[in-house]
Amino acid sequence: MTFEQLAIFVAVAEREHLTRGAEAVGLTPSAASSAIRNLEGFYGVELFHRVGRRIELTAIGREFLGEARATLARAKSAELMLSEMSGLARGEICVFASQTIAGYWLPPILLKFKRLYPGVELKLTIGNTRMVADAIRDGLGEVGFIEGLIDEPALSVLPIVADRLVVVASPVHPFADGRAIGRNDITSVTSWVLREKGSGTRSAFEEALSGMGIGVNDISVVLELPSNEAVVSAVRSGDCATAVSGMVAAPFLRQGLLVRAGIELPARNFAILRHKERHRGRAAEELERISRAAADEHKVGLMGL
Repeated sequence: MTFEQLAIFVAVAEREHLTRGAEAVGLTPSAASSAIRNLEGFYGVELFHRVGRRIELTAIGREFLGEARATLARAKSAELMLSEMSGLARGEICVFASQTIAGYWLPPILLKFKRLYPGVELKLTIGNTRMVADAIRDGLGEVGFIEGLIDEPALSVLPIVADRLVVVASPVHPFADGRAIGRNDITSVTSWVLREKGSGTRSAFEEALSGMGIGVNDISVVLELPSNEAVVSAVRSGDCATAVSGMVAAPFLRQGLLVRAGIELPARNFAILRHKERHRGRAAEELERISRAAADEHKVGLMGL
């Protein structure tokens, strides 16, 4: 058994999709399939059910997944310890981030980190808030960035910068007339296109609705989509409204392609996630430092507006 086989197995198992798992570890589907079959053949076990073109974890595969994750996390920790002996001249840091942060706030920070430490390999994985929290909890990454609420006892949640959700719609939508939006408008006048459950944007919007006495079943959600770009594209071309980060909506508002509705939603925090007990390397600490400095600059910029 090799670490490469474990990494391939975990990537495929987490996605329950051979091609996407292979892409995640930089292999062809045939190479990933061969590695898994070699692992199964050597130990005489079946890790996946092959159901037509689909794959599903067997009971043995589900049990083995936790052990494989833990083994890879321990190997990563050992690698981290050795790489730190050379300072930040080389090494690796695995970062997980939810979509809004990864697409709009984090890239300049990662670029600054790479300019300061070009020898450190930086690997970024993008998902929703739940996926990021699971990855940091399981030791697949050292640092996570999320935009939603999370209840995970093993993790520290450190707010770094404020963000605000905005409700937007197309210029021909009833919300585009500039009037104040009330409960009846939210529940009866419009249908909604929203991010998927588990995303920080979705959970923050549902929390805001709860504060107005509106339950998740009180609104008409006609479509759930897995990315900010897909949500905005659907709303631009239809008669629905959505709630997205102001960072996502800003360019479309400036161009007149979307209109902001007359309702204020509470601010939310972007936050850093880290494991309470696992060792954090110098690269992770430095990335946090750069992130906090960027957050302070963002706050100063807002004060000057």
